[in-house]
Amino acid sequence: MNPVPPRRWIAHLDMDAFYASVELLRYPELQGQAVVIGGGRRHQPTLLPDGTRQFSTLAGYAGRGVVTTATYAARDFGVHSGMGLMKAAALAPQAVLLPTDFEQYRAMSRRFKAAVAEVAPLIEDRGIDEIYIDLTHLPGAQEAVGHDPFGGVRALAQDIRNNVRRATGLTCSIGVTPNKLLAKIASELDKPDGLTVLTHDDLPTRVWPMGVRRINGIGPKAAAKLAALGLQTIGQLAAAEPRWLVEHFGRSYGRWLHEAAQGRDDRPVETRGEPVSMSRETTFENDLHAVRDRDELGAIFTRLATQVATDLQRKGYAGRTIGIKLRFEDFKTVTRDLTLPQPVADAGAIRHAAGLCLKRVDLQRRIRLLGVRAGSLVKL
Repeated sequence: MNPVPPRRWIAHLDMDAFYASVELLRYPELQGQAVVIGGGRRHQPTLLPDGTRQFSTLAGYAGRGVVTTATYAARDFGVHSGMGLMKAAALAPQAVLLPTDFEQYRAMSRRFKAAVAEVAPLIEDRGIDEIYIDLTHLPGAQEAVGHDPFGGVRALAQDIRNNVRRATGLTCSIGVTPNKLLAKIASELDKPDGLTVLTHDDLPTRVWPMGVRRINGIGPKAAAKLAALGLQTIGQLAAAEPRWLVEHFGRSYGRWLHEAAQGRDDRPVETRGEPVSMSRETTFENDLHAVRDRDELGAIFTRLATQVATDLQRKGYAGRTIGIKLRFEDFKTVTRDLTLPQPVADAGAIRHAAGLCLKRVDLQRRIRLLGVRAGSLVKL
């Protein structure tokens, strides 16, 4: 007899309000308060003579900045990632505003991923604050514990959460399911600091009542079209005839919608993905002009090139194609790139190549965003 294959267990780990939580470690006096991350250097807290800190708030904010993230207390006022800071100020003027510190966030990201790898090494990196983990073949993953048939994998997930907290002082939420699609949904169900184990038997009660946007891969346009066709929940989508979905959404996407609503997903956890490019960009609080703000733009341009070089060197890569990205005041975006004879990883070479790209752009309009990118990466 052929042995029964082990039950597939895939976890999705999502750090809770990651940037904001990192800042609360630095400023513990803000615990429990509405805090928004997304300010500039001028919003850095001020240390007072008595040792306390004075913080900026959203009250009276003027500018084009956007919310990077917010604490759950701020979210209770309707503030969310990607929202303009001026709109956030109207919703929660009393909320504390802090500048972003991506160097610190990246350092903490490396720390939490190393803590996970100590327990479960099969990891797919999905960004600074989330990963997929294959738990299928870890010792104990297939075992029951007491009356809990999934107690073994639940205990493994709890070990991961405990290790992350020990290493970082931060909480995370984990969804453990048979595949990546369901794991992504499950990690959101009991946030913050949650652990959710789901199987296909739980679909009717826990997944199907949700809106279709909860499926990663259904965007606003597809959701609007589904709603116009009378399909607003995942359960309604699951009940739709596959042929009917193909008629309305095309063969590939229609079939995928049916499979996703049924909770089916065979994608493996990709543990060896190589980066295609590395880039840094910044959106200015106030649009800058290439001539009148030349010194400020030059300093920012150099800083971005240096940051890209640091990223490349830290991860052991060099880039043969150097590019730039500009977004102007009218929101038009242009890119330029230059392929070099040899790959580079030092800041000076990246800055020089990016400067050559910049000379090929008409800089009459004011600039809203500036970015530097290294592509065609090779391992050093």
